[in-house]
Amino acid sequence: MQAHSYDALREQLEKKKEELTVRLERITNNLRRGYHPDSKERAKELEDSEVVDALGNEARAEIRKISAALQRMEVDEYGVCVECGTEIDLARINAHPYAKKCIDCARLEEERSGRYS
Repeated sequence: MQAHSYDALREQLEKKKEELTVRLERITNNLRRGYHPDSKERAKELEDSEVVDALGNEARAEIRKISAALQRMEVDEYGVCVECGTEIDLARINAHPYAKKCIDCARLEEERSGRYS
C-alpha cells in the first residue's frame, strides 16, 4: 500500500486515538473519585467501578492497537500482514483500520485459539 493512499486512514486513527484518550481520562477520573459513606451506595459504586474499569481496559487495548497501526504507517509496513507478508485487502483495512494480519492469517489464528468455527 502506498503511503499517500492511507492518509485518510491515518487521520481517522489519530482522531479515534484522541477520542479514546479523552474517554480513558474521564474513566480514570471517575475511578479516582471518593465513595459514598453509605454502605449500600458504596456497594453500588464499587460494582459500577468494575464496569468502568473494564471499559478503561478496552480503551487501553484499542489505543495500543491504533498506536501499533500508526507505527506501521511510519515505517511503511502498514497494510502488510505481519504473519505472511502479503498485502491486506483494502476492504479489510477499511473495516478494521488497525488490522495487522490478512484475513487468512487472522482466521488461522482464530482456529488455533478455538474462537472460529
